[in-house]
Amino acid sequence: MTQMIVLPHVELCPDGAVIEAEPGKSICDNLLDNGIEIEHACEKSCACTTCHVIVREGFDSLNEAEEMEEDLLDKAWGLEPQSRLSCQAIVDDKPLVVEIPRYTINMAREGKHS
Repeated sequence: MTQMIVLPHVELCPDGAVIEAEPGKSICDNLLDNGIEIEHACEKSCACTTCHVIVREGFDSLNEAEEMEEDLLDKAWGLEPQSRLSCQAIVDDKPLVVEIPRYTINMAREGKHS
């Protein structure tokens, strides 16, 4: 198992979390398996950006993003150089620090941000 630190997120994980992530599974699946209900509107098919995360530590240990993911990330709210779609980022054996952005593009469109 790989240690994944999830930074605090106001709604999904207010106190942050330290989870044991399973290598070979996506960040998204590991979050969901550990009770962190990250949004994944396209059912993890790499067709939206709602599962966007920023990998603060361990970014280079993840599989390389494919072109389709890169194209979608351009539309993500709060895009940073270490941004990934969590449904496409596969956990390796290196520890990770992951930040879930405060908003998703869906929330911004629905006027849920404050």
